[in-house]
Amino acid sequence: MTQPNEDKPRDQQWRKDLKKSMTAKERTLIERVRMPEVEPSERIRSNVEVNQGISAEMALVEAKRCLDCPDPQCIKGCPVNVDIPGFIKYVEAGDFIKAAETIKKDNAFPSVCGRVCPQETQCEARCMLADKLNKEAVAIGYLERFVADYARESENVSQPLKAESNGIKVAVIGSGPAGLAAAGDLAKMGYEVTVFEALHEFGGVLKYGIPEFRLPNTIIDKEIETLKLMGVTFMKNIIAGRTISFDDLKNDGFRAFFIGSGAGLPNFMNIPGENFNGVLSSNEYLTRVNLMGAARKGFDTPVFMGKKVAVIGGGNTAMDSVRTAKRLGAEKAMIIYRRSFNEMPARKEEIRHAIEEGIEFLNLHTPVEYFADETGHVNRIKLQRMDLSEPDESGRRKPVPVPGSEYEIEADMVIVSVGVSPNPLIPQSLPSLKVSRHGTILVDDSHMLSSIDGMYAGGDIVRGGATVILAMGDGRRAAQGIHEYLSGKS
Repeated sequence: MTQPNEDKPRDQQWRKDLKKSMTAKERTLIERVRMPEVEPSERIRSNVEVNQGISAEMALVEAKRCLDCPDPQCIKGCPVNVDIPGFIKYVEAGDFIKAAETIKKDNAFPSVCGRVCPQETQCEARCMLADKLNKEAVAIGYLERFVADYARESENVSQPLKAESNGIKVAVIGSGPAGLAAAGDLAKMGYEVTVFEALHEFGGVLKYGIPEFRLPNTIIDKEIETLKLMGVTFMKNIIAGRTISFDDLKNDGFRAFFIGSGAGLPNFMNIPGENFNGVLSSNEYLTRVNLMGAARKGFDTPVFMGKKVAVIGGGNTAMDSVRTAKRLGAEKAMIIYRRSFNEMPARKEEIRHAIEEGIEFLNLHTPVEYFADETGHVNRIKLQRMDLSEPDESGRRKPVPVPGSEYEIEADMVIVSVGVSPNPLIPQSLPSLKVSRHGTILVDDSHMLSSIDGMYAGGDIVRGGATVILAMGDGRRAAQGIHEYLSGKS
């Protein structure tokens, strides 16, 4: 292989030769590979990862489907603008390490994003095969996961280049995807970065919000270990604004801040009976199980193991909750959602996995009241059937109650998953910090600068609820903004 031309990667001779090795028609005739999955009857008995990844042979085949378009729209569909054709062509050439290095230039955590990003609505939705030729998109997420796992398991991937330390201290509040992305970019620029985490483990929503059957903790721990090798300091059990003030941090020499404290405040529907025992939020349920060992013997924060579990909501967090309940022994686990399958915000793959695992779906239903037994523990739900209105100007069909359609079902556990609100602790501790009426921190879109000089923010504390990759994009933009601020360029 000739040496790559980093300035014009598409002009590299090896890549031209690779493109000529097959016609576009031959590439479009290759069928998309299928990722092996653990059988539903086996996976509901453990936390084994459902998607097993693809082999090197499968990756080589899938990579041939990429047409290496002159104007690749897939890159525009990626919130952090990964050079997607660039890394896929390295896969096709069999250089998996170079493929991983290509992704890592723009995405610090491809092992994570290859597992949980909604590629079907982002990069893959813009693939020419799907957008113009009515074929299945190139499996970009599969390939991203493959090369990231290959590099990690071979322990052969190079560390990101890091500038010499400039001695300037920057504080990152929160160790979720936004904070980790900001920390990584700032460390590469030579800053002395410390990440402050309120919980007793690092990873934020990646750890407490996503079950191991979708994202194993070992993957997250490895990414954090890489940041530590780059010089990033991690401190846990510290609540910025409470156990340590921002004035304290400034006195300790921190000259800029990135706030990525997430959206830890669960929403409820404010219907009768929500205070009964056995009714809890997805945030609490998943945090107890994923982060605090609630389902294992000997841990201090046990969680009630429901036998008839109803999860209210239709997003990915609802799917995570109901599938977790099934794994914890629920005989009947059901989703209650007020719209139809077509409007469910969860990934199609997660819905399919849930159906395969025996989850029941009560679509076009909403709870209107919960009832309890003599001990105050929930035992029944009053449901109301819903219909969908005609599309409004935005094309969205609103759920409309069907009069007189109420009926009751049994349930000994209700998990409410109808959204979250930004964590209010930091805004409450900084009166001059401007927030929206929803409690999100207001920032400028280009550099994520808040109303306080030197304080930047991103992820769910700004968006109110976002994908992992969008949060990472915020962290990276903020890191660039902090760099320009500290180097006098802004």
